[in-house]
Amino acid sequence: MSQLSAAVTVLNLGSKFAKAYSDNVPKSKYWEYTYEDAMDLIAKLPTIAAIIYRNLYRDGTAVGAIDSKKDWSWNFATMLGYDNKYFVDVLRLYLTIHSDHEGGNVSAHTSHLVGSALSDPYLSFAAAMNGLAGPLHGLANQEVLVWITKLVEKIGETPTDDQIKQYVLDTLKTSVVPGFGRAVLRKTDPLYTCQRNFALKHLPNDNMFKIVSQLFKVVPPILGDIGIIKNPWPNVDALSGVLLRYYGMKEMSFYTVLFGVSRALGVLAQMIWSRALGFPLERPKSETTDNLMAFVAAKKKAEANATTQTKA
Repeated sequence: MSQLSAAVTVLNLGSKFAKAYSDNVPKSKYWEYTYEDAMDLIAKLPTIAAIIYRNLYRDGTAVGAIDSKKDWSWNFATMLGYDNKYFVDVLRLYLTIHSDHEGGNVSAHTSHLVGSALSDPYLSFAAAMNGLAGPLHGLANQEVLVWITKLVEKIGETPTDDQIKQYVLDTLKTSVVPGFGRAVLRKTDPLYTCQRNFALKHLPNDNMFKIVSQLFKVVPPILGDIGIIKNPWPNVDALSGVLLRYYGMKEMSFYTVLFGVSRALGVLAQMIWSRALGFPLERPKSETTDNLMAFVAAKKKAEANATTQTKA
């Protein structure tokens, strides 16, 4: 991710928006130059990501030329070195569903925050990628795959529902079950559902997918009974890593880069709208020390009242 972020930052040198701003273009035209930068960046990202992938995992081999007869995802798959039709389909699905969840996630909000200072799309997107690199945001699908791999190592490739249930309960003693729960939704993530439908059609007998299906059945009732989270259902990360692994991409540290290429579609579209609508500089609210002290006092009072009521 550091390579992707650095490469995108360097592209700022060719920003059409930055040049237009320095030329005192009217504010009403900001969105037009933002649009041009966004389209240029979206066009360049697959090549940048593919070069990073090949440098790291394919001995620096060339990515080849872009084929105008192929779509964005297909060209990206080819540059990565994958010619399997179903990998292209998986990548196309992955890039679509990871493009943007909503504006409140770390990477989307970061791009909006930095962009509100009229930083160009390259700088704003690079900042978003640094946020996406955080383990609580962009590493979730890797963590799911690692967790399932450890499950297989401990209880085998064809565990029973009872074995999985016990493994889940053991996990919950010290951590969480990755791939379940989502801050916004209160039902099964439709982004998970579309991946599940793909897997049911193309890899129904894969042991990893079978385990994911068992988890879909076993985990929600456990989390619901415990009451740890409001949404005990699987999210987009519960299956995406398993699909990529099945079709040959096993380099988990690259999954977040794929996520980043996809996320560009959403956050850059948001930036164009922000410029078109003339959104102001974002200023997070500040609190005085007195306000913080009052908040802590109120919190302590509420906790004391709750303890008193419990004893009564």
